[in-house]
Amino acid sequence: MTTVEVLLLSQRQGMLRYRAVRGRLETGMHPDDLAVSLAGLTLCTRGALVHSTSWRYADDVVLTYAALPDPTPGEPTQPVPADAIEFSASPLMPSPYALGLDAVASHAGRHLALLLTTDPVVAGAAVESPELWELVGKLAPGVAGSLSAPVLQTV
Repeated sequence: MTTVEVLLLSQRQGMLRYRAVRGRLETGMHPDDLAVSLAGLTLCTRGALVHSTSWRYADDVVLTYAALPDPTPGEPTQPVPADAIEFSASPLMPSPYALGLDAVASHAGRHLALLLTTDPVVAGAAVESPELWELVGKLAPGVAGSLSAPVLQTV
């Protein structure tokens, strides 16, 4: 089974926030289509963007997308942590043992911050929603595992 998870991004009181919505991927359905449907965004939504950011295994495969702006920002949300990151426990263990949603949201935000400077489609959407994208742009741009963290030096 595959689950599609959409992290809907919004801003409140100058803080980037998220909430998650999920749905099961039915046979024959493309995950992008389910993500757009779960996000509740349309071509008429000013500054709308849905972007695939990661996948993980948690009892089944979870495909994660970031979407903004949240069409119902009044729903309960969590702050997107700027520095949440999880590490695997072993070189032969490619994924962290447990991966909290805050770390997934942090990764998604950093992924979008990178795309803001490298992807013309993302940059175009950002022009339509500058207050929200200003908060995204404050995150350290990066991909999975690229957040600065203490590293042991080898000789």
